[in-house]
Amino acid sequence: MGRLENKTAIVTGAAMGIGLGIARILAREGAAVSLFDVDDGVFTAMKEVEGAAAFKVDIRDGEAVRAAAAEVASQFGRVDVLVNNAGILRVVPFLEMTDEVRDLHLDTNLKGTWNCCQAILPGMLKRRYGKIVNLSSVTGTQVADPGETAYGLTKAGIWGFTKALAMEFAAAHINVNMICPGVFRTPMVESLAQGTSPEEIQATVDLMATMIPMGRLGRPDEIGHLAAYLASDEAEYVTGQAFFIDGGSTLPETSGAVG
Repeated sequence: MGRLENKTAIVTGAAMGIGLGIARILAREGAAVSLFDVDDGVFTAMKEVEGAAAFKVDIRDGEAVRAAAAEVASQFGRVDVLVNNAGILRVVPFLEMTDEVRDLHLDTNLKGTWNCCQAILPGMLKRRYGKIVNLSSVTGTQVADPGETAYGLTKAGIWGFTKALAMEFAAAHINVNMICPGVFRTPMVESLAQGTSPEEIQATVDLMATMIPMGRLGRPDEIGHLAAYLASDEAEYVTGQAFFIDGGSTLPETSGAVG
């Protein structure tokens, strides 16, 4: 019997990468998982997650999020777990960044997370039970590279949002925590590697690995296991906390790899 048996969960940004990895593990632990993503790939990803449902939804659109959340609650009876994974990263020098690119980060990474919590929390509050896991990053909270101002701003914002939400709903037995990943082998990271060296993606990824004390990039399922713990009743006394999972990338005093 899995630790999430008879629980229902929503994972955003679940068409690929970390979101899909989290969804797989939650399903393996017994949860009925609904995948949210703006990409049509969410319907293909659904086939990789046992018993999953898929919803094409843009989390920037609060009304669309509420409609999708209501459909999940109608289909499964309730939502016990929300994992806010969806996010974007565009590396652009600060003085070259347009308002549109800045606002894309704000609308997706911050407001999107806000929209999902606001849609799901009323049901959790009514039942006096719920688990929310927000995905932040080591970037913005601990470290940063040039061109990551918008991304770092939003990921640091999730830190404050998580703390405030955890405090506001602790008495209702709703746990709100945050995961801060380092560099993981995902389509996003491969895209960044391709932008650096289109012909040598693997070489670029290998170079990233040399800057991580554990000598490798993370695997999405490793975040999934941490998310499953935070979504379970084993973490009943854990709220408002940040969990770093980065292979030690934030340990070096003078250098490190970020994600």
